[in-house]
Amino acid sequence: MAKIGFTTTIPVEVIYAAGKIPIDLNNIFIGHSQPQGMLERAERRGFPRNCCAWIKGIYSSLIEQQDIECIIGVVEGDCSNTRALLEVLEVEGIRYIPFSYPVSRDIKRIKTEIDRLIHLFGQDTGSVNRMKDRLDRIREKVGYLDRLTYIDNRITGFENHLWQVSCSDFEGDYTAFEKKLDGFIRTAEAREQMPQQVRLGYIGVPPIFPALYSFVEDCGARVVYNEVQRQFTMVPALGRDIYETYRQFTYPYSLETRLEDIQEAIKERRLDGILHYTQAFCFRGIEDIVIKERLGVPVLMVEGDRPGELDARTKLRAEAFIEMLKDRK
Repeated sequence: MAKIGFTTTIPVEVIYAAGKIPIDLNNIFIGHSQPQGMLERAERRGFPRNCCAWIKGIYSSLIEQQDIECIIGVVEGDCSNTRALLEVLEVEGIRYIPFSYPVSRDIKRIKTEIDRLIHLFGQDTGSVNRMKDRLDRIREKVGYLDRLTYIDNRITGFENHLWQVSCSDFEGDYTAFEKKLDGFIRTAEAREQMPQQVRLGYIGVPPIFPALYSFVEDCGARVVYNEVQRQFTMVPALGRDIYETYRQFTYPYSLETRLEDIQEAIKERRLDGILHYTQAFCFRGIEDIVIKERLGVPVLMVEGDRPGELDARTKLRAEAFIEMLKDRK
């Protein structure tokens, strides 16, 4: 079966309904054995040093994956560099399909975008919604895993992150993914509860250095809410049709829409503080101004650039932040 790459979460139901294999190129990049080498490859090609590392990683992942039929690039509602990336891919003869999440969240425009994708892959709404019903059964299990994280306290912040972020493509095989998920849930259910004193929320794009999760746990805290990763699961919109599901998906739309979801999580999950991650050179860093004014709990902004271990400055700031939250409790 042909592989279809994409730059961020898209209606994956369409790809599976067409009998093709979806590949989230972000996951290929960050899961690579040498992600730094992937960045260097893109920089040798001419990508600027101060360009987003995720864009460079996506480029190199695509070049390395020789059997990808085409790439779906989200040109509205995600990284502003994606348009330029697609222009480079066009020069290199790689087929791409642009996809947009309209900033207005207008259901008619969303329907137009999804219907165009459905048509391009030779499907109809019925086949896509049937596939959505199948994937939703897996998403329900991921929702249960999330509850094991913040209610039963049996899952780490990184495990929560990893399973949720993997729902963007279900690792290219939703049947195998579900089987692995079932096994993990059984293991997690048998664990003792985790003792961390401080409950954190993580908001923003997934981190380029996942070691952040284990570090905060070593400091006596645990992430019990991963904002964008949870949105990738589509669990908040379970039971809706394909169009409304991707309208309820908060990540590609306004910050105001995201803040409503975050504020609800702060109350429901009893969060003591928030880690706001932003990627270096990304416009989303400006949003930290609004986030700190609106959330009503302490917020630590953490900026990442390239994959690797946490730097000493980030460790020091995170440790001090957690100690401050302990004192507040």
